[in-house]
Amino acid sequence: MSPIKIASGTVNQTPLDWKGNLDRIIRAVKEAKSEKAEILCLPELAITGYGSEDLFLSYWFPQKALKQLELLIPECTDITVAVGLPIRIQENVYNCVAVIENAILKGFVAKQYLAIDGVHYEFRWFTPWQANEVIDFEFQGENYPLGDQIFEHKGIKYGFEICEDAWRGTMRPGYRLAERNVDLIFNPSASHFAMGKTRERYQLIQESSKIFDCYYCYANLLGNEAGRMIFDGEMMLGKSGEILGRNQLLSFQDFQVKSFYLEPKKQDIAPILEKEKEFVQAASLALFDYLRKSKSKGFVLSLSGGADSSTIAILVSEMVKRGIQDLGIVLFCNKLNLPLPPKEENADKFLVGELLTTAYQGTKNSSNDTFQSAKTLAESIGAKFYHWSIDEEVFSYTKKIEEAIGRPLTWEQDDITLQNIQARSRSPIIWMLANIKNSLLLSTSNRSEGDVGYATMDGDTSGSISPIAAVDKYFILHWLNWAEKNLKQPGLQLVNSLQPTAELRPLERTQTDEKDLMPYAVIVEIEKLAIRDKRSPMDIFLILHEELQLESSVLKDYIKKFFRLWSRNQWKRERLAPSFHLDEFNVDPKTWYRFPILSGGFAEELEQLDQL
Repeated sequence: MSPIKIASGTVNQTPLDWKGNLDRIIRAVKEAKSEKAEILCLPELAITGYGSEDLFLSYWFPQKALKQLELLIPECTDITVAVGLPIRIQENVYNCVAVIENAILKGFVAKQYLAIDGVHYEFRWFTPWQANEVIDFEFQGENYPLGDQIFEHKGIKYGFEICEDAWRGTMRPGYRLAERNVDLIFNPSASHFAMGKTRERYQLIQESSKIFDCYYCYANLLGNEAGRMIFDGEMMLGKSGEILGRNQLLSFQDFQVKSFYLEPKKQDIAPILEKEKEFVQAASLALFDYLRKSKSKGFVLSLSGGADSSTIAILVSEMVKRGIQDLGIVLFCNKLNLPLPPKEENADKFLVGELLTTAYQGTKNSSNDTFQSAKTLAESIGAKFYHWSIDEEVFSYTKKIEEAIGRPLTWEQDDITLQNIQARSRSPIIWMLANIKNSLLLSTSNRSEGDVGYATMDGDTSGSISPIAAVDKYFILHWLNWAEKNLKQPGLQLVNSLQPTAELRPLERTQTDEKDLMPYAVIVEIEKLAIRDKRSPMDIFLILHEELQLESSVLKDYIKKFFRLWSRNQWKRERLAPSFHLDEFNVDPKTWYRFPILSGGFAEELEQLDQL
């Protein structure tokens, strides 16, 4: 086999941004050529973006993708380029890779297995290709082979597994490619980010290159492409069970190219990051892409001084730090239409002040501790900070309803009503601030609250996006302590000293989240089994009874409370603001877990617990 240099490329694409998508691909091709790479593999559906949803079902959209391919082909002189796009053949749409060699189209490979689990709904848009089938496809007046085929370059035989193809065990196309004696397999992917997932990919590339005894090259999409899913831009090469090269993930760049020599020695392997670092890098990149792609001017945040809103404030601060480090201050500011910081100013703090406006909206039930926590944190990162009382608004609403129903509201009789009106009274004025500033309002709900409906609809759930709605509260509390030390965020010291509380009841009632619900450590164990693993209440009890040091009656009560609150609050999860997929699972019915709004609420299943 001739020793050659190949390249993996990643691009940060956006559905319907035809000109921008093509430009980023062409720039990646030019970069690969400048690095003397002879073959460049770009990600799955790179021309259109993976998140184009039902646009794939139209007739015009795949046709437009082919028009972009026409424009790309002349740019691929002196290099072979593989690039993903959808192709419609009569009533069916196929997820394909076009192979261009020295500005000549050689043919198309079609994806054989479609992802349908978790965040993926590919069977809604695409038809799986049959193994070993190749047809003629007319393009620009000529016929080109399309289907299950391999290619050759300087005596090197190469083929493709497209993303999900590689995750199908003994059914995967790689076995048929190995029978055809390929030397190299490319995997163009649109594999969503989740904390810890890169370890699975690392193992996949190791095992694939070993099983098939070949080079195995991986190329993933990059960035928050269309709003919810984040792609980490992973690029990797393996050979015979060894990882030879890997890039650092989650770049703020428009595109990246990583070149590899086809030789069995290690070449620049970036380390796999710990979960806490992955979280901050992915969330900050997602915020950056969401901000610039939505063409908004900044963020507005109701900063309570508690864990959730403080986490989001830190993520915005880290977005600025990491964006400047990755892009340089001039390009970072240009991408977000920001002024350059004056030379005498701290650049990070100045830009956070330009981008993030916060407000502490207190009531007579709020404590000075949370006010000081919010104020100190905002000042430490440079965010604009306002504060006001909403007691007048709460009193006005309460007085009107008391006059209408002819009785006073009391905490003994109207607890939820009196809590919710405070949360809802905060929403209109913070929305006003977001509108004034043409900014995105950041909702502060977390996944644990989504599980049990511990959130006020049209109150703390109000927002344009909900950055941490896919992350559990137990992790957030742990991460904040980690961030204070490892991200050098001293403004978190007061935040981390407080016990989580909604502060909606009078202070003498000593409200805390875990007193209202159950320990967050227990919630996360129940939800993993109930939502991630889809276990029954009985299964969960039997499993956790062995794992947790809880009395049987207490554990049963927690499980019953979780399932009753889960069933009752599906309507809230249906209305949560768009959130980023950051963990191995989430509770967003649009992207991971669908559940009926109306149901019997596990009544029979929960009754069985009492029979033990």
